[in-house]
Amino acid sequence: MSEESAPVSQPPRVTVVNPPVTPLSWPLHDKILWGAYLVLAIVGYVGVMLAISLLKKIERQTGYAEVAADAAAASAQAALANAQAFIQSERPWILITVESSRSMENSFTIMATNRGRTPGTIIATSEETSIVIDDKYLPSAPVYKDEKPTPLAPIILLPGEFTVLKHFCRDDVKGLCDSEERFKRIETWKEKVFLYGKVVYRDLIAPADHQAHETNWCCWYIHGRQNSGMVMAGPLEYHTHT
Repeated sequence: MSEESAPVSQPPRVTVVNPPVTPLSWPLHDKILWGAYLVLAIVGYVGVMLAISLLKKIERQTGYAEVAADAAAASAQAALANAQAFIQSERPWILITVESSRSMENSFTIMATNRGRTPGTIIATSEETSIVIDDKYLPSAPVYKDEKPTPLAPIILLPGEFTVLKHFCRDDVKGLCDSEERFKRIETWKEKVFLYGKVVYRDLIAPADHQAHETNWCCWYIHGRQNSGMVMAGPLEYHTHT
Protein backbone atom coordinates (compact mmCIF):
# COMPACT_ATOMS: atom_id res chain seq x y z
CA MET A 1 0.00 0.00 0.00
CA SER A 2 1.35 3.27 -0.99
CA GLU A 3 1.78 6.20 1.28
CA GLU A 4 -0.89 8.16 -0.47
CA SER A 5 -3.55 5.62 0.21
CA ALA A 6 -2.72 5.08 3.92
CA PRO A 7 -5.41 6.42 6.33
CA VAL A 8 -4.61 9.57 8.35
CA SER A 9 -4.64 8.94 12.12
CA GLN A 10 -6.54 11.40 14.38
CA PRO A 11 -4.85 12.82 17.55
CA PRO A 12 -6.26 11.54 20.81
CA ARG A 13 -9.06 13.68 22.36
CA VAL A 14 -8.99 14.44 26.09
CA THR A 15 -12.29 15.23 27.86
CA VAL A 16 -12.24 16.84 31.35
CA VAL A 17 -15.21 16.00 33.48
CA ASN A 18 -15.87 18.14 36.64
CA PRO A 19 -16.37 16.17 39.78
CA PRO A 20 -19.90 16.17 41.15
CA VAL A 21 -20.71 19.09 43.44
CA THR A 22 -20.91 18.00 46.99
CA PRO A 23 -23.12 20.11 49.34
CA LEU A 24 -21.23 22.19 51.93
CA SER A 25 -21.62 20.85 55.34
CA TRP A 26 -22.54 23.31 58.29
CA PRO A 27 -21.37 21.77 61.45
CA LEU A 28 -23.47 22.17 64.53
CA HIS A 29 -20.68 24.08 66.21
CA ASP A 30 -20.75 26.75 63.50
CA LYS A 31 -24.50 26.99 63.70
CA ILE A 32 -24.34 27.57 67.44
CA LEU A 33 -21.56 30.14 67.01
CA TRP A 34 -23.51 32.01 64.33
CA GLY A 35 -26.60 32.01 66.50
CA ALA A 36 -24.59 33.35 69.42
CA TYR A 37 -23.18 36.15 67.23
CA LEU A 38 -26.69 37.01 66.05
CA VAL A 39 -28.02 37.10 69.58
CA LEU A 40 -25.10 39.27 70.67
CA ALA A 41 -25.71 41.63 67.76
CA ILE A 42 -29.41 41.95 68.63
CA VAL A 43 -28.63 42.42 72.30
CA GLY A 44 -25.98 45.03 71.46
CA TYR A 45 -28.38 46.89 69.17
CA VAL A 46 -31.10 46.84 71.81
CA GLY A 47 -28.56 48.01 74.42
CA VAL A 48 -27.42 50.88 72.22
CA MET A 49 -31.02 51.96 71.59
CA LEU A 50 -31.79 51.76 75.31
CA ALA A 51 -28.67 53.78 76.10
CA ILE A 52 -29.63 56.44 73.57
CA SER A 53 -33.14 56.57 74.98
CA LEU A 54 -31.75 56.84 78.51
CA LEU A 55 -29.38 59.63 77.50
CA LYS A 56 -32.26 61.53 75.92
CA LYS A 57 -34.29 61.11 79.10
CA ILE A 58 -31.34 62.28 81.18
CA GLU A 59 -30.93 65.26 78.87
CA ARG A 60 -34.60 66.15 79.24
CA GLN A 61 -34.43 65.70 83.01
CA THR A 62 -31.32 67.89 83.11
CA GLY A 63 -33.14 70.55 81.13
CA TYR A 64 -36.10 70.34 83.50
CA ALA A 65 -33.71 70.59 86.46
CA GLU A 66 -31.99 73.64 84.97
CA VAL A 67 -35.34 75.31 84.36
CA ALA A 68 -36.42 74.49 87.90
CA ALA A 69 -33.11 75.80 89.28
CA ASP A 70 -33.43 79.02 87.30
CA ALA A 71 -37.00 79.43 88.52
CA ALA A 72 -35.90 78.79 92.11
CA ALA A 73 -33.05 81.32 91.77
CA ALA A 74 -35.42 83.91 90.31
CA SER A 75 -37.89 83.24 93.11
CA ALA A 76 -35.12 83.60 95.71
CA GLN A 77 -33.98 86.87 94.14
CA ALA A 78 -37.54 88.16 94.15
CA ALA A 79 -37.96 87.14 97.79
CA LEU A 80 -34.67 88.86 98.69
CA ALA A 81 -35.72 92.01 96.83
CA ASN A 82 -39.06 91.99 98.64
CA ALA A 83 -37.32 91.50 101.99
CA GLN A 84 -34.90 94.33 101.26
CA ALA A 85 -37.76 96.57 100.15
CA PHE A 86 -39.62 95.74 103.37
CA ILE A 87 -36.54 96.50 105.45
CA GLN A 88 -36.03 99.78 103.61
CA SER A 89 -39.66 100.74 104.11
CA GLU A 90 -39.48 99.98 107.85
CA ARG A 91 -36.11 101.63 108.59
CA PRO A 92 -35.72 105.18 109.96
CA TRP A 93 -35.30 107.98 107.42
CA ILE A 94 -33.78 111.21 108.71
CA LEU A 95 -34.87 114.16 106.54
CA ILE A 96 -33.83 117.80 106.85
CA THR A 97 -36.17 120.80 106.82
CA VAL A 98 -35.84 124.54 107.42
CA GLU A 99 -38.30 126.41 109.64
CA SER A 100 -38.61 130.10 110.45
CA SER A 101 -38.12 130.90 114.11
CA ARG A 102 -41.30 131.98 115.88
CA SER A 103 -39.44 133.77 118.63
CA MET A 104 -36.89 135.76 116.60
CA GLU A 105 -37.34 137.67 113.38
CA ASN A 106 -35.15 136.71 110.43
CA SER A 107 -33.96 133.63 112.30
CA PHE A 108 -34.11 130.07 110.98
CA THR A 109 -33.82 126.58 112.37
CA ILE A 110 -32.45 123.57 110.49
CA MET A 111 -34.12 120.44 111.84
CA ALA A 112 -33.66 116.70 111.39
CA THR A 113 -36.88 114.68 111.50
CA ASN A 114 -37.33 110.92 111.50
CA ARG A 115 -39.79 110.22 108.71
CA GLY A 116 -39.32 106.45 108.89
CA ARG A 117 -41.30 103.79 110.71
CA THR A 118 -38.71 102.71 113.29
CA PRO A 119 -36.51 104.65 115.75
CA GLY A 120 -33.21 106.07 114.57
CA THR A 121 -30.12 107.15 116.52
CA ILE A 122 -28.13 110.20 115.37
CA ILE A 123 -24.49 109.49 116.18
CA ALA A 124 -22.61 112.30 114.37
CA THR A 125 -23.06 115.47 112.33
CA SER A 126 -21.01 117.74 110.07
CA GLU A 127 -21.69 121.26 108.84
CA GLU A 128 -19.98 123.91 106.76
CA THR A 129 -20.66 127.40 105.39
CA SER A 130 -19.58 128.67 101.98
CA ILE A 131 -19.94 132.08 100.28
CA VAL A 132 -19.89 131.81 96.49
CA ILE A 133 -21.39 133.55 93.48
CA ASP A 134 -23.81 130.70 92.82
CA ASP A 135 -24.30 127.06 93.78
CA LYS A 136 -22.45 126.09 90.58
CA TYR A 137 -19.29 127.32 92.28
CA LEU A 138 -19.67 124.95 95.22
CA PRO A 139 -17.30 121.95 95.26
CA SER A 140 -18.62 119.05 93.18
CA ALA A 141 -18.99 117.09 96.45
CA PRO A 142 -19.42 118.46 99.98
CA VAL A 143 -16.08 119.37 101.60
CA TYR A 144 -15.70 119.70 105.37
CA LYS A 145 -12.81 121.16 107.35
CA ASP A 146 -13.03 118.18 109.67
CA GLU A 147 -12.81 114.99 107.68
CA LYS A 148 -14.79 112.99 110.23
CA PRO A 149 -18.26 114.00 111.49
CA THR A 150 -18.44 115.44 114.99
CA PRO A 151 -19.42 112.67 117.46
CA LEU A 152 -22.53 113.35 119.48
CA ALA A 153 -24.20 111.88 122.49
CA PRO A 154 -26.63 109.55 120.71
CA ILE A 155 -29.90 111.29 119.93
CA ILE A 156 -32.76 108.84 119.56
CA LEU A 157 -35.60 109.95 117.32
CA LEU A 158 -38.83 108.02 117.33
CA PRO A 159 -40.92 108.10 114.15
CA GLY A 160 -42.17 111.67 113.72
CA GLU A 161 -39.77 113.20 116.25
CA PHE A 162 -37.21 115.89 115.34
CA THR A 163 -34.11 117.59 116.71
CA VAL A 164 -32.50 120.95 115.95
CA LEU A 165 -29.23 120.81 114.03
CA LYS A 166 -28.47 124.51 113.68
CA HIS A 167 -29.83 128.00 114.30
CA PHE A 168 -28.94 130.76 111.87
CA CYS A 169 -30.00 134.39 111.95
CA ARG A 170 -29.35 137.66 110.20
CA ASP A 171 -26.67 138.71 112.68
CA ASP A 172 -24.62 135.58 111.88
CA VAL A 173 -23.92 136.80 108.35
CA LYS A 174 -21.47 139.51 109.37
CA GLY A 175 -19.48 136.93 111.31
CA LEU A 176 -18.97 135.00 108.08
CA CYS A 177 -17.71 138.02 106.10
CA ASP A 178 -14.08 139.05 106.19
CA SER A 179 -14.89 142.59 104.98
CA GLU A 180 -17.71 145.11 104.72
CA GLU A 181 -17.45 144.93 100.95
CA ARG A 182 -18.24 141.22 100.99
CA PHE A 183 -21.20 141.81 103.26
CA LYS A 184 -22.57 144.33 100.76
CA ARG A 185 -22.09 141.82 97.95
CA ILE A 186 -24.24 139.40 99.93
CA GLU A 187 -26.87 142.06 100.49
CA THR A 188 -27.04 142.76 96.75
CA TRP A 189 -27.06 139.00 95.95
CA LYS A 190 -23.79 139.20 94.04
CA GLU A 191 -22.65 136.46 96.37
CA LYS A 192 -24.71 133.86 98.20
CA VAL A 193 -24.40 132.13 101.55
CA PHE A 194 -24.79 128.35 101.52
CA LEU A 195 -24.96 126.19 104.62
CA TYR A 196 -24.53 122.45 104.15
CA GLY A 197 -23.89 119.39 106.25
CA LYS A 198 -24.71 115.77 106.91
CA VAL A 199 -26.28 113.62 109.60
CA VAL A 200 -24.98 110.15 110.40
CA TYR A 201 -27.45 107.80 112.06
CA ARG A 202 -28.17 104.14 112.71
CA ASP A 203 -31.22 101.92 112.99
CA LEU A 204 -31.98 101.58 116.66
CA ILE A 205 -33.13 97.98 116.21
CA ALA A 206 -30.34 97.00 113.79
CA PRO A 207 -27.21 95.08 114.90
CA ALA A 208 -24.33 97.19 116.23
CA ASP A 209 -22.13 96.34 113.22
CA HIS A 210 -24.83 97.40 110.77
CA GLN A 211 -23.72 100.10 108.33
CA ALA A 212 -24.74 103.63 109.32
CA HIS A 213 -26.91 105.83 107.13
CA GLU A 214 -26.21 109.39 105.99
CA THR A 215 -28.42 112.31 105.05
CA ASN A 216 -26.79 115.27 103.29
CA TRP A 217 -28.42 118.69 103.22
CA CYS A 218 -27.79 122.14 101.79
CA CYS A 219 -29.55 125.51 102.35
CA TRP A 220 -29.34 128.91 100.73
CA TYR A 221 -29.57 131.83 103.10
CA ILE A 222 -31.23 134.75 101.29
CA HIS A 223 -30.09 138.02 102.85
CA GLY A 224 -32.22 141.06 102.04
CA ARG A 225 -31.81 144.65 103.20
CA GLN A 226 -34.59 144.26 105.76
CA ASN A 227 -35.87 140.68 105.64
CA SER A 228 -34.14 137.37 105.12
CA GLY A 229 -35.08 133.87 104.09
CA MET A 230 -33.68 130.34 103.91
CA VAL A 231 -34.60 127.54 101.53
CA MET A 232 -33.28 124.11 100.63
CA ALA A 233 -31.03 124.53 97.59
CA GLY A 234 -27.73 123.44 96.07
CA PRO A 235 -26.57 120.63 93.74
CA LEU A 236 -28.09 117.15 93.94
CA GLU A 237 -24.83 115.80 95.36
CA TYR A 238 -25.58 117.87 98.48
CA HIS A 239 -28.96 116.15 99.03
CA THR A 240 -28.12 112.45 99.04
CA HIS A 241 -29.53 109.76 101.33
CA THR A 242 -28.14 106.33 102.18
